Amino acid sequence: MTMNAGALAAKSSTPITRQWLSWLLVVTLIYLLLAAVGAIGDGFKAAVGDNAKELFAFATNPFVGLMIGLAATALIQSSSTVTSIIVGMVAGGLPIPIAIPLIMGANIGTSLTSTIVSLGHIRSGEEFHRAFAAATVHDAFNITAVAILLPLELLFHPLERTSQALAGLLVHDSAGVDMKSMNFMKTILTPASELLEASVSWLPSKVWAGVGLIIIGIGLILFVVQAIGKVLRKVMVGRAKDIMHASVGRGPVSGIASGTVITILVQSSSTTTALIVPLAGTGVFTLRQVYPFTLGTNIGTCVTALLAATAIAGPTAELAMQIALVHLMFNLLGISIIYVLPFLRGVPPAIANFLADLAQRNKLYVGAYIGGVFFGLPLLLIGGSQL
Repeated sequence: MTMNAGALAAKSSTPITRQWLSWLLVVTLIYLLLAAVGAIGDGFKAAVGDNAKELFAFATNPFVGLMIGLAATALIQSSSTVTSIIVGMVAGGLPIPIAIPLIMGANIGTSLTSTIVSLGHIRSGEEFHRAFAAATVHDAFNITAVAILLPLELLFHPLERTSQALAGLLVHDSAGVDMKSMNFMKTILTPASELLEASVSWLPSKVWAGVGLIIIGIGLILFVVQAIGKVLRKVMVGRAKDIMHASVGRGPVSGIASGTVITILVQSSSTTTALIVPLAGTGVFTLRQVYPFTLGTNIGTCVTALLAATAIAGPTAELAMQIALVHLMFNLLGISIIYVLPFLRGVPPAIANFLADLAQRNKLYVGAYIGGVFFGLPLLLIGGSQL
């Protein structure tokens, strides 16, 4: 009996130990993410100095910037990665007016994942219709939000001005206090920063060392975001499914909240939408229930950029926080305008149902939609802008 009790205790402690190790790995990966964002910012400063505006002159057209953000996110399949990179670029000198369309494009590009997931139901007509509508309602909402908010931003700059005011409150220099010397995050990240700088110190010039830091930073972010997603999926997906089943059907507020919470838990809007689309396809949830849930994923995915902004210290810290806040405010404002106003609320589901009708009628429409919206049109506009 004693031996059996000891064996049972050992078995029960093993999952607990694994869970603690998983969370320790998450903390380590977050540290690497912050170090990578800092490396991109330092790299841009070293590589381009005061010439960042000239370097990004090709993106001064906001529509080209939008397409760059869209295509980059569609290729990488992670808006968290792209927005973290943009935060680092802003810290390195990328102007905020250029960064805002990039952020908006990233919001559209991330919805490709749910559309691809819906293809798992392609052999069953009605099931595929439900899944494709549930997936593309995310695309339709993000495109509608950009169609409304990008022109408003270009005319009146509400996101830039409001985020600037909020960033000023969150990141500010007090009179007579050297905030840089008090920045605990900078102190924590110093060993990693010094190690990364040492890794490129052999390069022949400051410019090449900066380019090396940018490449290392982007590579680290790609690795870290993917790795965090894998670890958190193992730890949290079961809990996330419980939250989803308990709250999605209770109403729009509950749906938005659960989408937000689950995306924060698993640190991936792609994972969250991949959970909900098959359930919509099999009829567990309706399009009306899935719609607000996907809006919550847009809010939840903003946490990564906000976290990344904390890695930046010094004179560009406020700018880094500002662009992270732009991402959050864009999604909150989009929900406030489109979902709250009755005459706009039905637009994304109507578009999604129309696309699902076409997809069910002929599967070639699926390829044309994915290839055209996420790759063809962006690359055509980017290429055309260089002529």
